[in-house]
Amino acid sequence: MSLRSQILSEGSKENALKVVHWIGNDPERFRNLMDIFLHDEYRVVQRASWIMSIVAEAQPALIKPHLKAMVDRMGDADIPVAVKRNVVRVLQFIPVPEKLQGPVMDYCFRFLEDPQETVAVRVFSMTVLANLAQQYPEIKNEIILLIEDQLREGALPAFKSRGKKTLKLLQGKK
Repeated sequence: MSLRSQILSEGSKENALKVVHWIGNDPERFRNLMDIFLHDEYRVVQRASWIMSIVAEAQPALIKPHLKAMVDRMGDADIPVAVKRNVVRVLQFIPVPEKLQGPVMDYCFRFLEDPQETVAVRVFSMTVLANLAQQYPEIKNEIILLIEDQLREGALPAFKSRGKKTLKLLQGKK
């Protein structure tokens, strides 16, 4: 299978799952997908990002060798929103290695506080930060303040929903 050609052939769930099935648990095939995800043109990256997130959830061990490159890519000025969104989405579901926790926190705080950032990136960042707050309780108050400020300023429904749940978690309420 020509991975890039297959990704471009169709933007459907059926095609995404076909590629996911082809990758399976093969580290080399996943590495090829990651190269496309991190370095190709926008439309290809956008489609590859969905496939990457499905594979990463099903096979988290495959993503580990690529985490540093993914986190590093979040600092690029020209990062496609699909890359940012899906990197942060994946980081919600896996333990962030200690050496990457500082940069991940920095990016997620920046994304969360940026009113121009997409809602998806902001809510995924909120969850990543809440997860990291379990190890670093000193960041809880800053997360709480950011969420409360944005809720007061008329956040979109997706942000309100995740924000309220995250506040309860951070404040130890049920």
